[in-house]
Amino acid sequence: MLDAKVKELINKQINQEFYSEYLYLAFANYFYDNGLDGFANWYDVQAQEERDHAMLMRTYLHNNGERVTFSAIAEPQNDFDSIKAVLKAGLAHEQYVTSLINKIYQAADKVHDYRTMQCFDWFVKEQGEEEKNADDLIKKYKMFGSDAKGLYSLNQELLARTYVAPTLVL
Repeated sequence: MLDAKVKELINKQINQEFYSEYLYLAFANYFYDNGLDGFANWYDVQAQEERDHAMLMRTYLHNNGERVTFSAIAEPQNDFDSIKAVLKAGLAHEQYVTSLINKIYQAADKVHDYRTMQCFDWFVKEQGEEEKNADDLIKKYKMFGSDAKGLYSLNQELLARTYVAPTLVL
């Protein structure tokens, strides 16, 4: 059995990861609507990753004899002013998710829940990668986005991104 606070935070995080999936699908919709299928693909892959994160946490709770509870998922923002605004919102969201993962880790540390800490080591590392990827995308857009040929090339690069399932063993 997990500490009640740790279990509560993980349950909330599962729902947050599903919200992240919705948010990234909304980002993808924006890009599809604007003819940038590579950017859309990038966020479709992100959405798959977020769903997998939720499912991993769900499995972790089940593997520890805990009940998983779902709550309503908030409607994500669906209107955006620009490509840059979407990319910045993506980075800000990843930074927010990092803060939530850190809270879970801190709660587990406080009660000496080393198993949860070990599991969430993976998520801490993953969030570092997520923030870097979002920041790199902003940097690439700043460099190439104002030029039509550059934007086309960046879009083509993002179109080549493929989904890779996580390798976390629970």
